[in-house]
Amino acid sequence: MTPLVELHLHLEGAAPPAFIRGLAQEKSVNLDGVFNEDGSYRFDSFEQFLRTYEAATTVLTGPEEFRRLTQAVLEQSAAQGVIYTEAFLSPNFCGGGDLGAWREYLAAIKEAADAGERDSGIIMRGVVTCIRHEGPEAAKPDALCAAETMGDFITGFGMGGAEDVGHQGDYAYAFDLAREAGLRLTTHAGEWGGAVSVWEAVRDLRVERIGHGVQSIEDPALVDHLAENEIVLEVCPGSNVALGVVPNWAAHPIERLREAGVKVTVSTDDPPFFHTSLTREYDMLAESFGWDAEVIRDVNITAAKAAFCDAATQEKLLKQLEPNHV
Repeated sequence: MTPLVELHLHLEGAAPPAFIRGLAQEKSVNLDGVFNEDGSYRFDSFEQFLRTYEAATTVLTGPEEFRRLTQAVLEQSAAQGVIYTEAFLSPNFCGGGDLGAWREYLAAIKEAADAGERDSGIIMRGVVTCIRHEGPEAAKPDALCAAETMGDFITGFGMGGAEDVGHQGDYAYAFDLAREAGLRLTTHAGEWGGAVSVWEAVRDLRVERIGHGVQSIEDPALVDHLAENEIVLEVCPGSNVALGVVPNWAAHPIERLREAGVKVTVSTDDPPFFHTSLTREYDMLAESFGWDAEVIRDVNITAAKAAFCDAATQEKLLKQLEPNHV
């Protein structure tokens, strides 16, 4: 099986439901409404998804919980053949944006990441994210947390959350702060906000990657711009289908974007929420668009080259992706 590289994974959103239920029982926290009868996460719209997501995170109250969460997520990813993963980490969830508290959470997360690399070979890097629907002012301390802790582990800065709040450019201060610190930049766009939101992201925030970006297909000039400027899309097809961004797999624009020369990668976003895994994503892409082993390898090479990591780590990943690597 081709080794897999994942660039778009929300740490809390990757929490196995059983893990969250277990923590809730330990803490005697009532999570009524969060789970379906079969134990899966409950939601039927993007808005309810955000509410369920935030309700589930209420049991993650300290660094030790985040250490255990990171361990569980990395075990889940490694079992799917993932050799490198970038996880979105929010200071808002990890200490409320306080730098001192953030350092404690980060140390716990990194402890689990180091153990994962030692025990199963999976490499993790952290991309600090602000939360769009918290507003531009709330993004500033998140960017400061990222800038003050950047290094071998914290390598990027981005933005998630509801795309219908404000405009990408409203968050330029936070992104400029992160850029000046040397962090690499991504942002969610073109999932719900249309092609215009992607234009805003590349123009006003000057990011090198776009989270989702699938609605770029609506604007041929934008598709050309992305291809010509080698702006990479972190595409999460299963998430898009589950949330209704596209009606079904056959309608997903990832193959049209790839054929147009846009650099696409494949990720799971919040896999337990969407009943997916990275291997299932590729299975569905093979079924829907005829992706073979060569295409899958090429897409993962694109992801490795777009990864927010140092040159030595990137070289290691590319070596593992060589056809004859043992």
